[in-house]
Amino acid sequence: MKRSILATLTLFVLVPLFSKAQDITQLVEKVKAKIELVKDYTASGKMKTNVSFLKVPVANVMIYFKKPNQLKIKNEKGISFIPKGAVSINLNNVLGSGAYTVLDAGNDKVANIAVKVVKLLPTDDNADIVLSTLYIDEARQVILKTRTTTRDNGSYELEMSYGKYVSFGLPDKIIFSFNTKDYKLPKGVTFDFDDGTAAKPEADKTKNRKGRAEITISAYEINKGLSDDVFKK
Repeated sequence: MKRSILATLTLFVLVPLFSKAQDITQLVEKVKAKIELVKDYTASGKMKTNVSFLKVPVANVMIYFKKPNQLKIKNEKGISFIPKGAVSINLNNVLGSGAYTVLDAGNDKVANIAVKVVKLLPTDDNADIVLSTLYIDEARQVILKTRTTTRDNGSYELEMSYGKYVSFGLPDKIIFSFNTKDYKLPKGVTFDFDDGTAAKPEADKTKNRKGRAEITISAYEINKGLSDDVFKK
């Protein structure tokens, strides 16, 4: 009798947990399926870069993407200010492999929108991404925010808002935050420093500071076919 009661109690505990794990995994798969509708895109917009030690003007940018993980951001002067290795800006890098364990981390709000919080733990011990936390809008099945920790390229945070391209899981606005210690100026490029520390080495200027890039997209061209040559230039 005691064993029967114990087995029944175990079922009452484990069945809801199993069901909950299934639900959150299915949600991640729905988000992934929407993102995978996009084979490639070209997007135009404006980028505002806020790095405390640099004076960087607002710039027109073109963003190029091709599955599985080719991503290029080029401004009107031909210079990208997104830190090299910042894979979190490309959601295909986070969800594309499918080689991860999905954990339900509860509920939260992003910009007053209720979200499910999901943690993804890669099953590959050698994967560049160590941990990703996703804040998912269940109703629209899109990611509003991610926090990604990488093995070699620091930690990054991405916030997204959506409009007319929501059916493809493509945001109208992207806010990308990063640690400036992981930020390097493009080779041969210099800018005015604005924090009064011009005499200090660059390594000191960038230490333990936050950087932010805000990209507002005006239009996408989706699944038009994009040559690999675009990413070699």
